Amino acid sequence: MAKTKIAYFCQSCGYESPKWLGKCPSCGQWNTFAEEILEKNNASVPDWKASPSTSLQRANKPVPVSEITFSEEHRLLTPDAEFNRVLGGGIVAGSLVLIGGEPGIGKSTLMLQLALNMPNLKVLYVSGEESDRQIKMRAERLAPQPPEGGAVNQVGKGAYILTETSTQNIFKQIEQLEPELVVIDSIQTLHSAHIESTPGSVSQVRECTAELLRFAKETSTPVFLIGHITKDGMIAGPKILEHMVDTVLQFEGDRHHVYRILRAVKNRFGSASELGIYEMLGEGLREVSNPSEILLSQRDEPLSGVTISATLEGMRPMLIETQALVSTSPYGTPQRTATGFDTKRMNMLLAVLEKRCGFRLGAKDVFLNITGGIRVEDPAIDLGLAAAIISSHEDMPISSKVCFAGEIGLSGEIRAVNRVEQRIAEAQKLGFEQILISKYNLPKAGDKKRIDFSRYTIDVKTVGNIEEVFTLLFG
Repeated sequence: MAKTKIAYFCQSCGYESPKWLGKCPSCGQWNTFAEEILEKNNASVPDWKASPSTSLQRANKPVPVSEITFSEEHRLLTPDAEFNRVLGGGIVAGSLVLIGGEPGIGKSTLMLQLALNMPNLKVLYVSGEESDRQIKMRAERLAPQPPEGGAVNQVGKGAYILTETSTQNIFKQIEQLEPELVVIDSIQTLHSAHIESTPGSVSQVRECTAELLRFAKETSTPVFLIGHITKDGMIAGPKILEHMVDTVLQFEGDRHHVYRILRAVKNRFGSASELGIYEMLGEGLREVSNPSEILLSQRDEPLSGVTISATLEGMRPMLIETQALVSTSPYGTPQRTATGFDTKRMNMLLAVLEKRCGFRLGAKDVFLNITGGIRVEDPAIDLGLAAAIISSHEDMPISSKVCFAGEIGLSGEIRAVNRVEQRIAEAQKLGFEQILISKYNLPKAGDKKRIDFSRYTIDVKTVGNIEEVFTLLFG
């Protein structure tokens, strides 16, 4: 007989306790413990493969590192170039990928579109939230229609739909179908017969993820999990869920706007700072291959408080529009608001401008905005933001053909930024005439690495401190 026991789990972080606690000793939250009934299964055979041979598995033994044979992992390339970039070059065999995002942001659309556009691959799409007819309706909308008199459309040829929430039944179908890629929509709807609690609870999410992880690693089949997020923006379920998977992707954006951002939060097989940009259309998500063009607004006349900064997201250089508004505070306490930028760093820039340059901003309201709905943490946009603040303060516009790339230090110096050549090349490609960078990006005497500015048609200006910048821009 299976053994049962009662345990208490923190609904915030997943901490397990044999008795109820008012305050979680792990995350410090109050009144988050809920009672759940656990059932321990005595069977040693994995649920996903009830084969007699699995009961005769050998125990693993320690192996010297020098004797481990390793070959470059085979990555499965998808038709979506943005998706391949975020994953680090494609889907790794046996990887477990978690995709989180707000309701209605497009998570299911993204994964169904991926399943439909890989006809040479057998993909199993498991849905616990929609019926097969609902998914068929969405698939008809996402699949491109063949031209009149053309060949039969092969989109969706290898995609299989399964509407099921029991992991035991899902693994039975997997054994029969033997898919090469599995998509679970969503992990909060699955339940295992070994845990006597409701779907979506901490123990159910953890147990179902562990079973899928075991399946992915032992069969080298990649599995994608779609996860809900809480009102705080965190992925629902225990925090251990993010530690169990190989990759965590965050699907961001405003449901009322057309652009979506797929960001890698954790990636064991590539960079965790990559992002992909999509445009939500009636027929699905469209890749945005050049995000700089959508992040820069087309202006007919020069406006004060608007500058262009060169930033990097992973390996991709981008030009973004940075906006600032400085106005007299009608009340005693000035407001400091930043959208898409760290508020503490904004306060530091304001202090540097007041201390080193003499601009009186203590009684002014200051608002900063990064257009496009993205959040930037690259310090190279400091110079562009400072120029936008002074442009708004003095009501003097800056030419739209000038961009900036530099970090500002507390003493007012313009510090060097990494990979400045890629930033210059991106600005030149988009037709900018001038870029301001730090003079410390220039190589020192005897340095073998030289930056050949002669191969750029754009005018590269080097500055050493913030005073030189404003002298160059405003005279």
